[in-house]
Amino acid sequence: MAIIGAHTIVYATDADAARAFFRDILQLPHVDVGGNWLIFRSPPAELAVHPTDDGAASGRPDLYLMCDDLAVTVAELRNRGAEVSDEVSEQPWGRLTSVKVPGAGPVGLYEPRHPLATEL
Repeated sequence: MAIIGAHTIVYATDADAARAFFRDILQLPHVDVGGNWLIFRSPPAELAVHPTDDGAASGRPDLYLMCDDLAVTVAELRNRGAEVSDEVSEQPWGRLTSVKVPGAGPVGLYEPRHPLATEL
């Protein structure tokens, strides 16, 4: 058996606006599989398992985009027209904020301060 990748799905009430965000604002490389149905190359990824007492949250994934300098990334995204939260949370594991995906809602954006599994 060989796991060859992970396919992340972001559900959006306005899929075209969300796709434009990933294409134009985040500038992720993509393929068009037909009819402007874009599939984006994700940056290197990690998978973490967090405990929860909320049965509704169990098994539900969250998306966090990682960057190496949160202040620089936030400034660049804002210059491209992204709506980034002004609130930055300082955590032992990193600096955290969020960016709004049009038509889909916010996703996490953080600068990790922990060892990265992407470097394995």
